[in-house]
Amino acid sequence: MTSLRLPGLIDPHVHLREPGAIHKEDFESGTKAALAGGFTTILAMPNTSPPLIDDDSLTLAEIAAAQKAVCDYGIHLGASPQNIETAASLAPRSSGLKLYLDATFGPLHLTDLNIIREHFGRWPHQRPILCHAEDRTLAAVLMVAYLEKRSVHICHVSRRSEIEIIRDAKMRGLDVTCEVGPHHLYLSTDDIPRLGAGRSEVRPRLATPDDVAALWANMDIVDCIATDHAPHTLAEKDSDNPPPGFPGLESSLPLMLTAVHDSRITLDDLVNKMVHNPRRIFDLPEQPDTYVEVDVDGEWTVREKGVSRCGWTPFAGMPVRGQVRRVVLRNQTVYEDGSFFASPGSGRNVAPAHQDKGS
Repeated sequence: MTSLRLPGLIDPHVHLREPGAIHKEDFESGTKAALAGGFTTILAMPNTSPPLIDDDSLTLAEIAAAQKAVCDYGIHLGASPQNIETAASLAPRSSGLKLYLDATFGPLHLTDLNIIREHFGRWPHQRPILCHAEDRTLAAVLMVAYLEKRSVHICHVSRRSEIEIIRDAKMRGLDVTCEVGPHHLYLSTDDIPRLGAGRSEVRPRLATPDDVAALWANMDIVDCIATDHAPHTLAEKDSDNPPPGFPGLESSLPLMLTAVHDSRITLDDLVNKMVHNPRRIFDLPEQPDTYVEVDVDGEWTVREKGVSRCGWTPFAGMPVRGQVRRVVLRNQTVYEDGSFFASPGSGRNVAPAHQDKGS
C-alpha cells in the first residue's frame, strides 16, 4: 500500500435534503458520506423544502446542521423574487448566494433578468455568487456579472459551448470561476442505456462524448471539482417521474485519483481544484491539523451502496484507484476504514457570522 496524505477536501456543491426530505439525506448521513469520501468541509445547497431564502428557513438548516454535522459546513442562501431586498442581510450567515437560472430540482428557478440583476447588484461584492447557468443563460449571467463589476462562480459546467465561453471570458478579464462534476467527466449520453432513463436523470443533463472530451481538454481553466451530490432514493429514481441528481461524495476522490493514475490531471491540480481553489473562491477558513490518508494504489470497484442514505450510485461496478483510509479533523481521527468517530454536531459552521463566534 502506498499511503498519501492530502489536505481535507472541500466540496462547494452538496445537496443534503434537510429540511424537508431526510429520507434521502440529512446533515448527519450526508456529512458522514463526506468524511468517507475525504471531504472535511461541504457547502450545502438551498433548494430544500422549504427553500432557504429567508431568516426562518435558513435557521431551520442551521439548527439541523449544528445538531448533526460531523464535518465542517456552510449553507448557501437561495435567490428568489421574494428576497430581493432581504437576501443581503443574511450574507454573513451564508456561504454564498445561489441563483438557479435553468430548470432544476425545487422551486427556485429564476427567469426574470431584472430580478437576476437586482440580486447581483445588492449582494455584497466580497461574498460569492454562484449560478446554475447553462448555454444561453450562462452568456446572460456573464454579461450581468460584467455590468455589475463583480465575480461569479458557474456551477457544474457540462458542455463544450459552456467551457469554451468561460475560457474566453477569463481571457478577457472577467472575474469568473467554474466547477465541473465527476459525473460530467466520466458519464455521457452513451451511458444512458446502461443506467436507464430514470437513473440517468440529472441537471445539467448528461452531455455528449464530445462535450466530455472538451471538459477534459479544458481542465486548466476549471477551478473546482464539485460533486453536486444530489441524493434521491432508488424508488424515486425508478418511478414514472424520476427526480434529477446523482450521489457523489464517496466516489469523487477515487474517480479523480483514477484520472491522476491515467495522467489526465496531475496530483497538484487535483489538490488545487478540490482544496485550495474552493477555499479561496468561497473565502473559507483554514482547518488546522486536518488531513486525509489515502491508499493511492488501492484498486477497487465502486459498490452500489455506501454511506449515503440514498443507497445507490451511477458508478456502481466501475473500477477505480485510490481509497480513503483515514480522515483527521483538527487533530482528531473522525473516520478510519469504514468507522466513524465524530460526534453529531461536532462540525463547525464556516460562514463569517459563525466564524466570528468561534463556533
